[in-house]
Amino acid sequence: MIYSCFDVGGTAIKFGLIDEEGRFHKRGLIPSGDGPSIVTAVRNLVRQQQKEVSLAGIALSTAGIVNTESGTVEHALSIPGYTGTQWKTMLEEEFKLPVSVENDTNCAALGEYWLGAGKDVSSFFSVTVGTSIGGAIIEEGRVLHGATHAAGEIAYMCLPAGRFHDVASASFLCSEIANQKGIPPKEMDGYRAFQLIESDDAQALRCFHIFCQNLADGLTNIISLFNPERIILGGGIMSRESIIRHPLEQALSDRLPKRMLPPKGLAFARLQNDAGLLGALYVLKNSKFSASDRFFPTKKKVKGTKHLGLLFIPYNRFYCIGSL
Repeated sequence: MIYSCFDVGGTAIKFGLIDEEGRFHKRGLIPSGDGPSIVTAVRNLVRQQQKEVSLAGIALSTAGIVNTESGTVEHALSIPGYTGTQWKTMLEEEFKLPVSVENDTNCAALGEYWLGAGKDVSSFFSVTVGTSIGGAIIEEGRVLHGATHAAGEIAYMCLPAGRFHDVASASFLCSEIANQKGIPPKEMDGYRAFQLIESDDAQALRCFHIFCQNLADGLTNIISLFNPERIILGGGIMSRESIIRHPLEQALSDRLPKRMLPPKGLAFARLQNDAGLLGALYVLKNSKFSASDRFFPTKKKVKGTKHLGLLFIPYNRFYCIGSL
């Protein structure tokens, strides 16, 4: 079976035809835009794909806070006119295919869980460092979505230096180096920034040190709260593992006692630009489970105890009974 998979971001839309084993049969990339233009582009691509192959479903990874049950983008910070896009309803009505919609950072994490750096662990926290910074909590192949589908929105975390997004994203690193070098910010990207860092440019190294310290502050909060087996770092600049790993591990060791550090350490994403597409497919393949069953325990009345007002609450393999 072949699935149509999309990864919608603020600057580009990645797409692919992928089989159920995660093998790509076709892939591509087109520029992104505002909400309406993204919708038009995705619908046109699916129409074209249906002329080429028989599709088994549509899997969508997207920027923004996503209600996975309704398949709606509830909030999109970086894409104008995108908030409120009802992907699931729209695509199912037109194409008569099963559709899944999930946040892009969550999808990247699930892709790594399925076929990448998270294959050998049961729990991890995934951090994607790019234009902004996002996170995802994975437990036994399930995403913690939170009460309003916003768990993992770590960009808003407040650190000593400022908001996580403002002080530890790739945008921050590039902007800081550009300012120090007197270069227009638009001319500085991650590739050029790391060229300067690798050449031991003093100003770039100073900015990189600040970036690593800020990133370590945020990761310290995450580790302290969730105690994951592993932290997985993704995003374009995280492909520079040989440069980033040591200073980041040192910064974490300076902040946390050894027993609190993730036992499986830091890992760097293996799937790179394919993670979101593969994670989207993973979500679709497992969409037979309701959203409430994916991570949080459901509250069920114990049969025969309705008059007592008892709640039977499964959590992993343990059960608690409490009164209302």
